[in-house]
Amino acid sequence: MPSVPTTSLDLGSPDLVADPYPVLAAERERHDVAWHEPSGSWLTFSHAAAGAVLRDRRLGRLWRDREPAAYLEPFNLLHRHQMMENEPPEHTRLRRAVAGAFNRGHVERLRPRVRELAAGLLDELDPTGFDVLAAYAEPLPVLVIAELVGLDVADVPSLRSWSQAIVRMYEPAPSAETVDAAVAAAAAFADLVREHVARRRTEPGDDLTTDLLAAGLSEAEMVAAVVLLLNAGHEASVNVFGNGLVGLLCQGHDLGGLDLPLVVEEMLRHDSALQLFERTATADVEVAGVRVEQGQRIAALLGAANRDPAVFDAPDAFVPDRATNPHLAFGAGLHFCLGAPLARMELVESLGALRTTLSCLRLAGQPTSRGTFVLRGWSEVPLAGERR
Repeated sequence: MPSVPTTSLDLGSPDLVADPYPVLAAERERHDVAWHEPSGSWLTFSHAAAGAVLRDRRLGRLWRDREPAAYLEPFNLLHRHQMMENEPPEHTRLRRAVAGAFNRGHVERLRPRVRELAAGLLDELDPTGFDVLAAYAEPLPVLVIAELVGLDVADVPSLRSWSQAIVRMYEPAPSAETVDAAVAAAAAFADLVREHVARRRTEPGDDLTTDLLAAGLSEAEMVAAVVLLLNAGHEASVNVFGNGLVGLLCQGHDLGGLDLPLVVEEMLRHDSALQLFERTATADVEVAGVRVEQGQRIAALLGAANRDPAVFDAPDAFVPDRATNPHLAFGAGLHFCLGAPLARMELVESLGALRTTLSCLRLAGQPTSRGTFVLRGWSEVPLAGERR
Protein backbone atom coordinates (compact mmCIF):
# COMPACT_ATOMS: atom_id res chain seq x y z
CA MET A 1 0.00 0.00 0.00
CA PRO A 2 1.55 3.38 -1.01
CA SER A 3 1.70 6.23 1.50
CA VAL A 4 -1.92 7.23 1.99
CA PRO A 5 -4.02 8.70 4.81
CA THR A 6 -4.77 5.99 7.37
CA THR A 7 -6.98 5.66 10.43
CA SER A 8 -6.97 3.19 13.30
CA LEU A 9 -10.55 4.02 14.28
CA ASP A 10 -12.13 1.22 16.37
CA LEU A 11 -15.62 0.89 14.90
CA GLY A 12 -16.70 -1.40 17.73
CA SER A 13 -15.41 0.60 20.67
CA PRO A 14 -17.85 1.50 23.49
CA ASP A 15 -16.70 5.14 23.32
CA LEU A 16 -17.59 5.39 19.64
CA VAL A 17 -20.97 3.75 20.22
CA ALA A 18 -21.71 6.06 23.15
CA ASP A 19 -20.88 9.27 21.26
CA PRO A 20 -19.21 8.97 17.85
CA TYR A 21 -19.18 12.65 16.96
CA PRO A 22 -16.06 13.97 18.78
CA VAL A 23 -14.04 11.04 17.42
CA LEU A 24 -15.39 11.52 13.89
CA ALA A 25 -14.74 15.28 14.07
CA ALA A 26 -11.11 14.68 15.02
CA GLU A 27 -10.73 12.27 12.10
CA ARG A 28 -12.40 14.72 9.69
CA GLU A 29 -9.91 17.44 10.68
CA ARG A 30 -7.07 15.13 9.62
CA HIS A 31 -8.45 13.74 6.36
CA ASP A 32 -11.53 13.50 4.14
CA VAL A 33 -10.81 9.84 3.34
CA ALA A 34 -8.51 7.35 5.04
CA TRP A 35 -7.53 3.69 4.72
CA HIS A 36 -8.87 1.54 7.58
CA GLU A 37 -6.78 -1.60 7.88
CA PRO A 38 -9.02 -3.41 10.43
CA SER A 39 -11.93 -3.49 7.97
CA GLY A 40 -9.83 -3.56 4.80
CA SER A 41 -11.70 -0.57 3.41
CA TRP A 42 -11.61 3.18 2.95
CA LEU A 43 -13.64 5.42 5.29
CA THR A 44 -14.93 8.90 4.46
CA PHE A 45 -15.24 11.67 7.04
CA SER A 46 -16.33 14.78 5.12
CA HIS A 47 -19.70 15.62 3.59
CA ALA A 48 -18.11 16.09 0.17
CA ALA A 49 -16.37 12.71 0.24
CA ALA A 50 -19.43 10.84 1.49
CA GLY A 51 -21.60 12.51 -1.14
CA ALA A 52 -19.13 11.56 -3.86
CA VAL A 53 -19.17 7.92 -2.73
CA LEU A 54 -22.96 7.79 -2.71
CA ARG A 55 -23.35 9.40 -6.13
CA ASP A 56 -20.53 7.83 -8.16
CA ARG A 57 -21.97 5.01 -10.28
CA ARG A 58 -18.57 3.31 -10.34
CA LEU A 59 -18.98 2.67 -6.62
CA GLY A 60 -21.67 0.04 -6.36
CA ARG A 61 -23.53 -2.20 -3.96
CA LEU A 62 -22.15 -5.67 -4.71
CA TRP A 63 -23.54 -8.35 -2.43
CA ARG A 64 -21.19 -11.07 -1.19
CA ASP A 65 -22.73 -14.00 0.65
CA ARG A 66 -21.65 -14.14 4.27
CA GLU A 67 -19.60 -17.17 5.27
CA PRO A 68 -20.12 -19.96 6.12
CA ALA A 69 -22.55 -19.66 3.23
CA ALA A 70 -24.47 -22.90 3.86
CA TYR A 71 -25.27 -22.01 7.47
CA LEU A 72 -25.98 -18.36 6.65
CA GLU A 73 -28.16 -19.13 3.63
CA PRO A 74 -31.38 -17.84 5.31
CA PHE A 75 -29.66 -14.50 5.95
CA ASN A 76 -27.96 -14.39 2.55
CA LEU A 77 -31.20 -15.22 0.76
CA LEU A 78 -32.91 -12.12 2.14
CA HIS A 79 -30.11 -9.90 0.84
CA ARG A 80 -29.01 -11.53 -2.42
CA HIS A 81 -32.15 -10.38 -4.27
CA GLN A 82 -32.71 -7.03 -2.54
CA MET A 83 -32.67 -3.94 -4.71
CA MET A 84 -30.32 -2.13 -2.30
CA GLU A 85 -27.72 -4.90 -2.66
CA ASN A 86 -27.71 -4.85 -6.48
CA GLU A 87 -26.71 -2.55 -9.31
CA PRO A 88 -28.38 -2.00 -12.71
CA PRO A 89 -29.91 -3.69 -14.53
CA GLU A 90 -31.14 -5.83 -11.59
CA HIS A 91 -31.44 -2.81 -9.29
CA THR A 92 -33.43 -0.89 -11.90
CA ARG A 93 -35.93 -3.71 -12.37
CA LEU A 94 -36.39 -4.38 -8.65
CA ARG A 95 -36.60 -0.71 -7.66
CA ARG A 96 -39.06 0.05 -10.44
CA ALA A 97 -41.42 -2.61 -9.08
CA VAL A 98 -41.35 -1.15 -5.57
CA ALA A 99 -41.36 2.50 -6.70
CA GLY A 100 -44.37 1.86 -8.88
CA ALA A 101 -46.27 0.55 -5.87
CA PHE A 102 -45.35 3.59 -3.78
CA ASN A 103 -46.28 5.90 -6.62
CA ARG A 104 -49.85 4.64 -6.62
CA GLY A 105 -50.64 6.74 -3.60
CA HIS A 106 -50.08 4.24 -0.81
CA VAL A 107 -48.11 6.66 1.36
CA GLU A 108 -50.58 9.55 1.27
CA ARG A 109 -53.47 7.14 1.67
CA LEU A 110 -51.93 6.06 4.96
CA ARG A 111 -51.70 9.54 6.51
CA PRO A 112 -55.14 9.43 8.21
CA ARG A 113 -54.39 5.91 9.41
CA VAL A 114 -51.05 7.05 10.88
CA ARG A 115 -52.89 9.76 12.81
CA GLU A 116 -55.44 7.25 14.04
CA LEU A 117 -52.79 4.76 15.17
CA ALA A 118 -50.75 7.49 16.86
CA ALA A 119 -53.76 8.77 18.80
CA GLY A 120 -54.64 5.24 19.94
CA LEU A 121 -51.11 4.54 21.20
CA LEU A 122 -50.91 7.87 23.02
CA ASP A 123 -54.28 7.27 24.69
CA GLU A 124 -52.91 4.08 26.27
CA LEU A 125 -49.71 5.43 27.85
CA ASP A 126 -49.19 6.93 31.31
CA PRO A 127 -47.85 10.45 30.72
CA THR A 128 -46.22 10.62 34.17
CA GLY A 129 -43.57 8.15 33.04
CA PHE A 130 -43.22 5.99 29.93
CA ASP A 131 -40.69 4.60 27.48
CA VAL A 132 -41.49 6.51 24.30
CA LEU A 133 -39.82 3.86 22.15
CA ALA A 134 -41.68 0.80 23.48
CA ALA A 135 -45.00 2.60 23.91
CA TYR A 136 -45.04 4.76 20.80
CA ALA A 137 -42.07 5.12 18.44
CA GLU A 138 -41.61 1.37 17.83
CA PRO A 139 -45.19 0.11 17.43
CA LEU A 140 -46.37 2.97 15.21
CA PRO A 141 -44.11 2.49 12.13
CA VAL A 142 -44.28 -1.30 12.49
CA LEU A 143 -48.07 -1.16 12.38
CA VAL A 144 -47.94 1.23 9.43
CA ILE A 145 -45.53 -0.80 7.30
CA ALA A 146 -47.33 -4.05 8.13
CA GLU A 147 -50.55 -2.47 6.92
CA LEU A 148 -48.82 -1.15 3.82
CA VAL A 149 -47.73 -4.64 2.76
CA GLY A 150 -50.98 -6.23 3.95
CA LEU A 151 -49.73 -8.28 6.91
CA ASP A 152 -51.93 -9.11 9.87
CA VAL A 153 -51.42 -6.98 12.99
CA ALA A 154 -50.93 -10.18 15.01
CA ASP A 155 -47.54 -10.60 13.31
CA VAL A 156 -46.25 -7.17 14.38
CA PRO A 157 -44.36 -8.20 17.57
CA SER A 158 -42.44 -10.84 15.63
CA LEU A 159 -41.54 -8.39 12.85
CA ARG A 160 -39.81 -6.06 15.30
CA SER A 161 -37.84 -8.78 17.07
CA TRP A 162 -36.80 -10.42 13.78
CA SER A 163 -35.69 -7.11 12.35
CA GLN A 164 -33.62 -6.30 15.44
CA ALA A 165 -31.87 -9.67 15.17
CA ILE A 166 -31.14 -9.31 11.45
CA VAL A 167 -29.80 -5.73 11.50
CA ARG A 168 -27.28 -6.55 14.24
CA MET A 169 -25.43 -8.48 11.54
CA TYR A 170 -24.51 -5.14 9.94
CA GLU A 171 -22.30 -4.21 12.88
CA PRO A 172 -18.51 -4.78 12.85
CA ALA A 173 -17.58 -8.33 13.95
CA PRO A 174 -20.95 -9.73 15.08
CA SER A 175 -20.70 -12.39 17.79
CA ALA A 176 -21.57 -16.05 17.24
CA GLU A 177 -24.72 -15.49 19.29
CA THR A 178 -25.70 -12.57 17.05
CA VAL A 179 -25.14 -14.70 13.93
CA ASP A 180 -27.28 -17.55 15.30
CA ALA A 181 -30.09 -15.16 16.18
CA ALA A 182 -29.97 -13.53 12.75
CA VAL A 183 -30.12 -16.87 10.92
CA ALA A 184 -33.12 -18.01 12.98
CA ALA A 185 -34.88 -14.66 12.50
CA ALA A 186 -34.22 -14.62 8.75
CA ALA A 187 -35.63 -18.14 8.33
CA ALA A 188 -38.77 -17.36 10.35
CA PHE A 189 -39.25 -14.02 8.59
CA ALA A 190 -38.96 -15.62 5.15
CA ASP A 191 -41.45 -18.37 6.08
CA LEU A 192 -44.01 -15.78 7.21
CA VAL A 193 -43.57 -13.73 4.03
CA ARG A 194 -43.83 -16.81 1.78
CA GLU A 195 -47.15 -17.69 3.37
CA HIS A 196 -48.33 -14.10 2.99
CA VAL A 197 -47.30 -13.97 -0.68
CA ALA A 198 -49.03 -17.29 -1.36
CA ARG A 199 -52.26 -15.88 0.12
CA ARG A 200 -52.01 -12.74 -1.98
CA ARG A 201 -51.64 -14.82 -5.16
CA THR A 202 -55.17 -16.15 -4.63
CA GLU A 203 -56.60 -13.29 -2.53
CA PRO A 204 -55.29 -9.96 -3.90
CA GLY A 205 -55.58 -6.90 -1.67
CA ASP A 206 -55.07 -3.15 -1.78
CA ASP A 207 -51.47 -3.36 -0.62
CA LEU A 208 -47.85 -3.34 -1.75
CA THR A 209 -47.56 -7.12 -1.85
CA THR A 210 -50.33 -7.37 -4.42
CA ASP A 211 -48.68 -4.63 -6.50
CA LEU A 212 -45.32 -6.42 -6.35
CA LEU A 213 -46.89 -9.66 -7.54
CA ALA A 214 -48.32 -7.79 -10.51
CA ALA A 215 -44.79 -6.61 -11.35
CA GLY A 216 -43.74 -10.20 -12.00
CA LEU A 217 -41.03 -10.69 -9.39
CA SER A 218 -39.76 -14.21 -8.71
CA GLU A 219 -40.52 -15.98 -5.44
CA ALA A 220 -37.06 -15.20 -4.01
CA GLU A 221 -37.32 -11.57 -5.15
CA MET A 222 -40.78 -11.24 -3.62
CA VAL A 223 -39.58 -12.51 -0.26
CA ALA A 224 -36.50 -10.26 -0.31
CA ALA A 225 -38.54 -7.20 -1.36
CA VAL A 226 -41.25 -7.64 1.28
CA VAL A 227 -38.71 -8.31 4.06
CA LEU A 228 -36.71 -5.24 3.00
CA LEU A 229 -39.86 -3.12 3.05
CA LEU A 230 -40.83 -4.39 6.49
CA ASN A 231 -37.33 -3.92 7.95
CA ALA A 232 -36.30 -0.64 6.34
CA GLY A 233 -39.87 0.63 6.56
CA HIS A 234 -39.72 0.92 10.33
CA GLU A 235 -36.12 0.56 11.54
CA ALA A 236 -35.00 4.03 10.44
CA SER A 237 -38.19 5.74 11.66
CA VAL A 238 -37.81 4.26 15.16
CA ASN A 239 -34.18 5.32 15.53
CA VAL A 240 -34.60 8.76 13.96
CA PHE A 241 -37.52 9.45 16.30
CA GLY A 242 -35.63 8.33 19.42
CA ASN A 243 -32.30 9.91 18.51
CA GLY A 244 -33.92 13.12 17.36
CA LEU A 245 -36.22 13.54 20.34
CA VAL A 246 -33.36 12.98 22.77
CA GLY A 247 -31.24 15.53 20.88
CA LEU A 248 -34.04 18.09 20.83
CA LEU A 249 -34.89 17.74 24.54
CA CYS A 250 -31.27 17.55 25.73
CA GLN A 251 -30.54 20.87 24.05
CA GLY A 252 -33.46 22.58 25.74
CA HIS A 253 -36.03 22.70 22.94
CA ASP A 254 -39.75 22.08 23.16
CA LEU A 255 -41.99 20.85 20.34
CA GLY A 256 -44.49 23.64 20.88
CA GLY A 257 -44.64 26.11 18.00
CA LEU A 258 -41.95 24.43 15.92
CA ASP A 259 -42.20 23.79 12.18
CA LEU A 260 -42.33 19.99 12.31
CA PRO A 261 -41.04 19.26 8.77
CA LEU A 262 -37.92 21.31 9.61
CA VAL A 263 -37.61 19.53 12.96
CA VAL A 264 -37.73 16.15 11.20
CA GLU A 265 -34.93 17.14 8.82
CA GLU A 266 -32.80 18.22 11.78
CA MET A 267 -33.56 14.94 13.55
CA LEU A 268 -32.33 13.11 10.48
CA ARG A 269 -29.13 15.17 10.38
CA HIS A 270 -28.19 15.68 14.01
CA ASP A 271 -27.87 12.07 15.19
CA SER A 272 -27.95 9.83 12.14
CA ALA A 273 -29.73 6.51 12.53
CA LEU A 274 -27.51 5.00 9.81
CA GLN A 275 -23.86 5.80 10.40
CA LEU A 276 -22.14 3.75 7.70
CA PHE A 277 -23.04 2.75 4.13
CA GLU A 278 -20.58 0.70 2.09
CA ARG A 279 -19.80 0.56 -1.63
CA THR A 280 -17.34 -1.41 -3.79
CA ALA A 281 -15.32 0.09 -6.64
CA THR A 282 -16.12 -1.45 -10.04
CA ALA A 283 -13.31 0.63 -11.56
CA ASP A 284 -10.49 2.80 -10.22
CA VAL A 285 -12.09 5.92 -8.70
CA GLU A 286 -10.63 9.05 -7.12
CA VAL A 287 -12.44 10.27 -4.01
CA ALA A 288 -11.23 13.46 -2.30
CA GLY A 289 -7.78 13.03 -3.84
CA VAL A 290 -7.44 9.37 -2.84
CA ARG A 291 -7.39 6.56 -5.39
CA VAL A 292 -9.83 3.75 -4.63
CA GLU A 293 -8.78 0.77 -6.71
CA GLN A 294 -11.18 -1.59 -8.46
CA GLY A 295 -12.44 -4.18 -6.00
CA GLN A 296 -11.72 -2.10 -2.92
CA ARG A 297 -14.49 -1.15 -0.54
CA ILE A 298 -15.24 2.36 0.69
CA ALA A 299 -17.70 3.30 3.43
CA ALA A 300 -19.47 6.64 3.65
CA LEU A 301 -19.69 7.62 7.32
CA LEU A 302 -23.00 9.47 7.23
CA GLY A 303 -22.86 10.70 10.81
CA ALA A 304 -19.51 12.36 10.14
CA ALA A 305 -20.83 13.89 6.91
CA ASN A 306 -23.95 15.26 8.60
CA ARG A 307 -21.88 17.20 11.13
CA ASP A 308 -19.31 18.61 8.73
CA PRO A 309 -18.74 22.31 9.65
CA ALA A 310 -17.89 23.03 6.02
CA VAL A 311 -21.58 22.46 5.23
CA PHE A 312 -23.53 23.02 8.46
CA ASP A 313 -23.31 26.01 10.80
CA ALA A 314 -23.11 24.93 14.46
CA PRO A 315 -23.02 21.29 13.35
CA ASP A 316 -23.16 19.81 16.87
CA ALA A 317 -26.17 21.88 17.89
CA PHE A 318 -29.74 20.74 17.35
CA VAL A 319 -31.19 23.67 15.39
CA PRO A 320 -34.93 22.94 15.01
CA ASP A 321 -35.50 25.69 12.44
CA ARG A 322 -32.42 24.97 10.32
CA ALA A 323 -33.57 26.14 6.89
CA THR A 324 -30.73 24.77 4.75
CA ASN A 325 -30.15 21.12 5.56
CA PRO A 326 -28.49 19.01 2.84
CA HIS A 327 -28.02 16.00 5.12
CA LEU A 328 -27.24 12.56 3.72
CA ALA A 329 -29.38 10.55 6.15
CA PHE A 330 -31.36 8.95 3.31
CA GLY A 331 -28.29 8.44 1.15
CA ALA A 332 -27.96 9.93 -2.34
CA GLY A 333 -27.78 8.90 -5.96
CA LEU A 334 -28.97 5.56 -7.29
CA HIS A 335 -29.64 4.07 -3.85
CA PHE A 336 -31.41 7.06 -2.32
CA CYS A 337 -33.90 5.68 0.19
CA LEU A 338 -37.15 4.85 -1.58
CA GLY A 339 -39.02 4.99 1.73
CA ALA A 340 -37.99 8.57 2.52
CA PRO A 341 -41.48 10.05 1.85
CA LEU A 342 -43.07 7.45 4.16
CA ALA A 343 -40.51 8.05 6.92
CA ARG A 344 -40.90 11.81 6.69
CA MET A 345 -44.69 11.59 6.80
CA GLU A 346 -44.65 9.21 9.78
CA LEU A 347 -42.21 11.35 11.72
CA VAL A 348 -44.14 14.59 11.14
CA GLU A 349 -47.45 12.97 12.07
CA SER A 350 -46.10 11.14 15.13
CA LEU A 351 -44.44 14.30 16.46
CA GLY A 352 -47.60 16.28 15.77
CA ALA A 353 -49.75 13.81 17.67
CA LEU A 354 -47.28 13.77 20.57
CA ARG A 355 -47.31 17.58 20.72
CA THR A 356 -51.09 17.72 20.58
CA THR A 357 -51.54 15.12 23.33
CA LEU A 358 -48.80 16.00 25.83
CA SER A 359 -47.28 19.21 27.16
CA CYS A 360 -44.17 19.82 29.30
CA LEU A 361 -42.45 16.88 27.62
CA ARG A 362 -39.11 16.02 29.26
CA LEU A 363 -36.65 13.19 29.71
CA ALA A 364 -37.53 11.21 32.84
CA GLY A 365 -34.20 9.41 33.05
CA GLN A 366 -31.06 8.55 31.12
CA PRO A 367 -31.79 6.92 27.73
CA THR A 368 -30.30 3.45 27.23
CA SER A 369 -28.15 2.82 24.15
CA ARG A 370 -28.85 -0.19 21.97
CA GLY A 371 -25.08 -0.63 21.86
CA THR A 372 -24.57 -0.50 18.09
CA PHE A 373 -22.63 1.85 15.82
CA VAL A 374 -23.75 1.23 12.24
CA LEU A 375 -27.44 1.45 13.12
CA ARG A 376 -27.36 3.97 15.93
CA GLY A 377 -30.22 4.27 18.37
CA TRP A 378 -31.62 3.90 21.86
CA SER A 379 -33.27 0.82 23.33
CA GLU A 380 -35.16 2.89 25.92
CA VAL A 381 -36.02 6.59 26.17
CA PRO A 382 -37.94 7.42 29.39
CA LEU A 383 -40.19 10.46 29.07
CA ALA A 384 -42.73 12.29 31.17
CA GLY A 385 -45.27 14.97 30.39
CA GLU A 386 -48.74 16.25 31.13
CA ARG A 387 -51.83 15.25 29.23
CA ARG A 388 -53.55 18.21 27.63
